[in-house]
Amino acid sequence: MTFLMGPALLFCPADRPERYQKAAERSDAVIVDLEDAVAPADKQRARGAIIAQLGATGDVPELDPSRTIIRINPAGTDEFEKDLHCLKHTPYRHVMLAKAENPAQLEALEGYSVIALCETAAGIVNAAAIAAEPNVVGLMWGAEDLLASLGGTSSRNDDGGYRAVALHARSTVLLAAGAFGKEAIDSVYVNIPDLEGLAAESRDAVASGFGSKACIHPSQVAVVRGAYAPAEADVAAAKELLEAAAAAGSGVFQFNGKMIDGPILKHAESTLRRAVR
Repeated sequence: MTFLMGPALLFCPADRPERYQKAAERSDAVIVDLEDAVAPADKQRARGAIIAQLGATGDVPELDPSRTIIRINPAGTDEFEKDLHCLKHTPYRHVMLAKAENPAQLEALEGYSVIALCETAAGIVNAAAIAAEPNVVGLMWGAEDLLASLGGTSSRNDDGGYRAVALHARSTVLLAAGAFGKEAIDSVYVNIPDLEGLAAESRDAVASGFGSKACIHPSQVAVVRGAYAPAEADVAAAKELLEAAAAAGSGVFQFNGKMIDGPILKHAESTLRRAVR
């Protein structure tokens, strides 16, 4: 399984069906949220909303299944079982498992393409084992739930930067995803008006190797897309470099006065991949 969505993934509360299509139109993929965005008393109504927007035969949904992710409640809960029962009656097979903590939880999701959301201490510690599961296509990390699971009060310092423990979790999830060839998805940026801060964090996500970033407001989508879209000059330079590598036919060669080797070529390939998303 390969993750083909992104780079801007937009959350939408499952109990707000009037927003489904707008979220899908404004993003690269929509995450219909049955977990934190929906109050406990409204979860059954939210599942009903997902069912209700299907066509009369149940196979013509309002949302494109190839660009829709359903965030489900944590494994082992009653809500998780109800979420799975709901999904059996839909064409949606991409799910995000909230508070993923160990590989055994993925067994109940056989047949689904899973993004494991590692947002507790156990989830971060077990990120590599979770990433190794064959039905996992991506890992995402969550800062605020992680700090809450540790008894902390905030994932960020007063200057807006992440605390050391959050940075460690971010890196751990990124490395686990990379080790097993899975998509790494960067956490949401909760300060919605601070688009400059979001842009800086998104640029860092790109440079670090995150393939996508989650958004909580439509205004964030363009910022994330802008960070992931390489400049025309960078695309041209990457093409020129790769053409030179093909002509050189050797592992290491000189180009524009610089020594070029494998890692630099991989950076160029990454630039071209982002250019066509």
